[in-house]
Amino acid sequence: MTWTQNIDRWRRLPAETKLRHRWEAIPMDVAQSMAFEGEPVSVETIRETLARITPPAGLKPRVASSATSN
Repeated sequence: MTWTQNIDRWRRLPAETKLRHRWEAIPMDVAQSMAFEGEPVSVETIRETLARITPPAGLKPRVASSATSN
């Protein structure tokens, strides 16, 4: 798949799916940024912190069955 096909596929995704992808990417993004700055933090620690934060309004909670199917 080319980069233009990836962009087209991303653009066709529903807004909630895009928001979920961005929300779920936060722990890894933060962990990489902190490691780059010389202050590594485990991804699990960041995930635990993120779990205590209210998700964005447009993000519906996952149903238990769909969370295990990924």
